[in-house]
Amino acid sequence: MSDMAKNLILWLVIAVVLMSVFQSFSPGESSKVQTDYTTFLKEANQGQIREVRIDSESREIKGTKRSGESFSTYIPYFDDQLISDLVKQDVKILGEPPEEPSLLTSIFISWFPMLLLIGVWIFFMRQMQGGGGGRGAMSFGKSKAKLMGEDQIKTTFADVAGCDEAKEDVSELVDFLRDPSKFQKLGGRIPTGVLLVGPPGTGKTLLAKAIAGEAKVPFFSISGSDFVEMFVGVGASRVRDMFEQAKKAAPCIIFIDEIDAVGRQRGAGMGGGHDEREQTLNQMLVEMDGFGGNEGIIVIAATNRPDVLDPALLRPGRFDRQVHVGLPDIRGREQILKVHMRKVPLGDNVEPSYIARGTPGFSGADLANLVNEAALFAARSGKRTVSMEEFDKAKDKIMMGSERKNMVMSEEEKTNTAYHEAGHAIVGRLVPEHDPVYKVSIIPRGRALGVTMYLPEQDRYSHSKQHLESMISSLFGGRIAEALTLGEDRVTTGASNDIERATDIARKMVTQWGLSTKMGPMLYAEEEGEVFLGRSMAKSKHMSDDTARAIDAEVKALIDRNYARAQQILTDNIDILHSMKDCLMKYETIDAKQIDDLMARTDVRLPADWVEDSKNDSTPPTGGASVSDEPKGKDDSGETKEPKKSESTVGKPGDATN
Repeated sequence: MSDMAKNLILWLVIAVVLMSVFQSFSPGESSKVQTDYTTFLKEANQGQIREVRIDSESREIKGTKRSGESFSTYIPYFDDQLISDLVKQDVKILGEPPEEPSLLTSIFISWFPMLLLIGVWIFFMRQMQGGGGGRGAMSFGKSKAKLMGEDQIKTTFADVAGCDEAKEDVSELVDFLRDPSKFQKLGGRIPTGVLLVGPPGTGKTLLAKAIAGEAKVPFFSISGSDFVEMFVGVGASRVRDMFEQAKKAAPCIIFIDEIDAVGRQRGAGMGGGHDEREQTLNQMLVEMDGFGGNEGIIVIAATNRPDVLDPALLRPGRFDRQVHVGLPDIRGREQILKVHMRKVPLGDNVEPSYIARGTPGFSGADLANLVNEAALFAARSGKRTVSMEEFDKAKDKIMMGSERKNMVMSEEEKTNTAYHEAGHAIVGRLVPEHDPVYKVSIIPRGRALGVTMYLPEQDRYSHSKQHLESMISSLFGGRIAEALTLGEDRVTTGASNDIERATDIARKMVTQWGLSTKMGPMLYAEEEGEVFLGRSMAKSKHMSDDTARAIDAEVKALIDRNYARAQQILTDNIDILHSMKDCLMKYETIDAKQIDDLMARTDVRLPADWVEDSKNDSTPPTGGASVSDEPKGKDDSGETKEPKKSESTVGKPGDATN
C-alpha cells in the first residue's frame, strides 16, 4: 500500500473519532410536544401549566404541564400581559440563559487559527525536506541517484552493437553478479570499478544499462554534476548517502555519467584543498577503497576526458579496469545500423553494408540519427517504406548539411563554385592514395556553397605521408581552379577553410607526426596553457626561436610543393575542368559515374534522378540554388564571414593517430 493511501485512511479514522466525540458531548434533545401559542394561552388560563422557561432572545417558551407532559412554543411578539397572567394562574416562571457551546467546540474555535498555522508550517517543512522523496531544500545532503529495479531495465547486450571487445570486457561483471561464488572459490575478486572511456555517442551509457539489464540487479544512475552544489560538503554527503543506499540493495550497480565533473585532478585551478569538488572526490575515493568494505557494489563510470581524471581514482582497487568504447569500424557500423533498422520498415534495395562503408567516423549516436532522418524523409514523401534513396539523402544532410533551397545565387557565383568544386574533384582523382570522389554538388548546404564528397574504400586508422600530401593537394585544388579560369584577381574567399585545414595538416606533419625529413622525428610543443585540462595555469615553451622559424619554413615548403603539384594537374587537364564546370552548372549535382565519364573525356550519362523524372515529365528538373539578396561572405547579422566550400571533415587525419 502506498504512503498516500495510508495517510488517507489515517485521516479518515481521525475524522470519525472526532465526530463521535462531538456527538457524545452535544446536548440531547428530550421529547417535547410543539404547541401553538394560542393553545398555550388557553391552557395557561385554564390552569393546566405548571412551569415555563422563557428565552428572551429566541422568544421560545419551554414548560411542563400539570399532567407532566413537556411542551414548547414561540411567542410571536413580546407580550407584557403574559407574565402577569401566568403569575395569576400560579405558574412557576424561570429565566433561561442563552445556550453556550460545548467545551470541545469552544476549544476548537479558539485554537483553530493556531492549529491552522501549525498545519501549514508542518506542510511546508515536509515539502522542504522532500516529503519523503528526498528532493527538497532541506535534503540537499541526500543522494540524487535514480534507482531502477530489476524489471525496469529492458536493455540487453543484444541492443548494443559495434563494440564487441567492450562487451567482452564487461561480460564477466554480469557473471559475477549472477554467481559470485564462481570467482570467489578460486580467490578471484571482481573489479570494484569499471571506467568506460570513449568519444561522445559511442554507447557508454547504453553499455552500462545493458550490464544491469543482463545481470537483473538494481541500477543506481547519477551524473557527476549532481554531487556538487553551492553548499560546502554537500557533495561528500551525497556520496556517503549514495553508497549507503547501494549497500542496502547489494549486489547492485552504481553508474556515474560524466565522472570528470567531480573526478578532475586535485590541486588544479584556484580552489585548493577547500574546493567542493575535491572534497567530493576525496569521499568517493574513501568509499570505493577505504576501511569500509562495499561488497557487491560495482561502480561503472563514463567519461570522454580520461586525461583530466585524478590518478588516485584510476589506480587498481578503485577503477581497476578501463574499457575503451571507440568509434565503430565498418563491420560495427553495419551491426549498429541493423539494430536501429529493426523499428523501421525497409525497402528491398536497402543495403546496410553500403551505408556503413559511406559513413566513416560515425558514432552509434550518429548512425541512430541517420536512420531517424531517413525515416523522416520517407514520411515527408508519403512513402510506406524507407528506401536507399532516403538513406542517401539523410547521409548527405548529416555530412554536408541541409540544402538551402531558398538561397539564390547569381550565375557568376554559381560558376565560381562550380570551378572550385571541380578543382577539388579532379585533383582528388589524380593524386595517389586519395579517397575516391563519389559526389560533387554546387547546391548550398549549411555554411558551404558547394561540396565535394569522398567515399573511403576502407576505414583508415593511420595515414601515410603520401596520403596526407595528396589531401593537401586536393584541398588547394579549388583555389587553383578559380585562379586558372577566372584570374588571380577574381579568386574568392571560398578557399579559407581549405587553406586552414591544409595548413593544419602540414604543421602536424612537421611538429607532431615526424613526417618531415629536415625536422626529424621529434615532437615540437608550442606555447599552450593547460588550465582547461585541470593541471596548471602556467604556460611553457619548449622550442627556441630558431626552431620555430625552421618549422615555419618547412611547413611553407610542404604546402608550396603540393600547391605546385595541384596546379600542374589542373593545367594539364584544363579541358576536363571546363567540362565538369558545365556539367555542374547543368545538373548541379553529379555522382561517381558522371565523374568517371568526365575523366575519361566521354559523353556524360544523365543522373539517376533525371532519368526517373524524365519518365514522368519531359521538363528537366530545376536545382535548388539560384539568386541571393545577401552579399557573398556575410551572415545574417551582417558580419563578414568566410564561407566554407570544402570536403567533408569526417575522418580527418590525426583522429586515429592520437
